[in-house]
Amino acid sequence: MTLLQKIENYKSDFEEESEFKMRFIDLLNSNSKCFSRESLTGHITASAFIFDKIHQKILLIHHKKLNKWLQPGGHCDGDSNVFEVAKKEVWEETGLNSVISDGEIFDLDIHTIPERKGVPEHEHFDVRFLFFADSNIPLVQNLETIDLGWIDITQIRNFSEEKSILRMAEKVINSEY
Repeated sequence: MTLLQKIENYKSDFEEESEFKMRFIDLLNSNSKCFSRESLTGHITASAFIFDKIHQKILLIHHKKLNKWLQPGGHCDGDSNVFEVAKKEVWEETGLNSVISDGEIFDLDIHTIPERKGVPEHEHFDVRFLFFADSNIPLVQNLETIDLGWIDITQIRNFSEEKSILRMAEKVINSEY
């Protein structure tokens, strides 16, 4: 199934995701280069929301360029297999290579990336996947992060007020994942 088909079939109880879904469909139908970061009208990115196996902690990275606590993720760089991109980003940004996921879309988000080093402001159309991992496995910090760590779900607001991160946490807390 193509990403377009998966997004067309994706359902969410969150109103903002309905708008995101329509914009994703428009981008995928109108921009053949949407998996490339060179597409400055917006491009597809992939990320991973990682919970520990007992649903008490979330793994976040403190992103160096954006100076925010976020889920691991990144550019597709031409790869339309967004699930594999998300898995690769997990390994690159946390050192975890033993993560579990059903591979289904967990969340959709569109957010603005500010101008930086000559690259104009643009939008990331982020496809998110839910992963589970053992929080006892040592993490490996990379050069793109200031820090990373397992955050107790009850403390999430101390690290991030990002609406989309709080939405993803709510999805897991209020579900049977």
